[in-house]
Amino acid sequence: MTDIKAALRAQRIETPSWAYGNSGTRFKVFAQQGVPRDPYEKLADAAQVHAYTGIAPTVALHIPWDKVDDYADLARHARDLGVAIGAINSNVFQDDDYKLGSVTHPDARVRRKATDHLLECVDIMDATGSDTLKLWFSDGINYPGQDDLRARQDRLAESLAEVYDRLGEGQRFLLEYKLFEPAFYATDVPDWGTAYAHCVKLGPKAQVVVDTGHHAPGTNIEFIVAFLLREGKLGGFDFNSRFYADDDLMVGAADPFQLFRIMYEVIRGGGFTDEVAFMLDQCHNIEPKIPGQIRSVMNVQEATAKALLVDRDALSAAQSAGDVLGANAVLMDAYNTDVRPLLAELREEMGLAPDPMAAYAKSGYFEKIAAERVGGNQAGWGA
Repeated sequence: MTDIKAALRAQRIETPSWAYGNSGTRFKVFAQQGVPRDPYEKLADAAQVHAYTGIAPTVALHIPWDKVDDYADLARHARDLGVAIGAINSNVFQDDDYKLGSVTHPDARVRRKATDHLLECVDIMDATGSDTLKLWFSDGINYPGQDDLRARQDRLAESLAEVYDRLGEGQRFLLEYKLFEPAFYATDVPDWGTAYAHCVKLGPKAQVVVDTGHHAPGTNIEFIVAFLLREGKLGGFDFNSRFYADDDLMVGAADPFQLFRIMYEVIRGGGFTDEVAFMLDQCHNIEPKIPGQIRSVMNVQEATAKALLVDRDALSAAQSAGDVLGANAVLMDAYNTDVRPLLAELREEMGLAPDPMAAYAKSGYFEKIAAERVGGNQAGWGA
C-alpha cells in the first residue's frame, strides 16, 4: 500500500485553460457567473483545482484564446499562484481562411499562414518554459473528389517537418487525431495509425496524444495505448468522455471501467512517468467549471488507484495457465474495490481536505469571483 500511495502522490494531471471559460454545443453557449475574463483569471481558477486535489500543478494554454502581450509575465503569474504553464495548444480551425483546411489547404498562402501560427506557438513555449506543443487539425474534406487525399498527406507532412525542425532541446509535439468532425468524408488525421505514421517518420520529438473521446464506438482504446507505449510513441492523453459521437464530457462519466482499463495498460506498459502527459480536454457546458475540473481529476485518480491495485503476479499466473475466468477476476477484483477511503487518507497525509469537492464548496471562492468578475468580456471559445 505504501508503493501505491507513493505512485498516487506523484501523479500529475494537467487542466486546460479553456475549461474555465464559457462553452457549449453548436446550439448554445451558456454563460455562468464568475467566469474568467482573461488568461490570468483562468490560471487563478486552475490554481484552485490544484489546491484541493494536490495533483494538478500545470495548466494548458490555447493560442490565440490565451494570447497576451507578455508570456513570461503570464508564466510568472502562474508560478505565484503555485502552478505552471503546461502544453501550448495551437488553433488552426477558427479562421475563415481555414474553410478548406489549414496545413493541408490547397492554397500555399493558407498553408503558410497556418504553419506560421504553429511556429508562433513554439515561440510561446520558449517564453513560458513549456516543453509540449499539442497539435490538432480539423482539416479534411466533405465530399469525394473535393481534394486529393494523398496530396493532403504530403502537405501535412511538409508542415509537421518544419515545426519539428523548429523544436528546441527538451521540446516535443503531440499529434492528436479525431475520427470525424468537422470534416465528414475524410479527416486528414483520423486515427492513431495516421498520427503514429507521421510521428515515426519525424523522429523522437514527435509523439501521439490519445483523446479518449475521438474514436468510433466500441474502439478498444487500451489496445492503442498498449501498442503506442510498446513503440515509445505515446506522448499523452486528452481525457474526456462521450456517449455517442461528440466528446468533452467529464472523464470517466460515460465508461469508468474503460478508464480503469486504460490506466492499467499505462501502468503495465511503464507509462506512469513524466514522459506521458495526463491532460484533461473538456468543456463544461452546463456544470460549474472549477468543480467540474476537480471531479474530473478525482475520476482519473480513482481509476489510477484501482489500476495500481491489480495483483499483477496473480494476473500473470492466471494468464500463463490459460485461466480465462481467473485472469478476468483479478482485474475485476481491483476495479470493484472502493478506493475512496484510500484516497481520502492519502489527501490528509498530503495536508489536504479528504473531500476536495466539499472543501472547495465551503471555501467561498465561487462567491468571491462571482462578486468580483462583473463587467468585461467573459472568456469562451473565442477568447
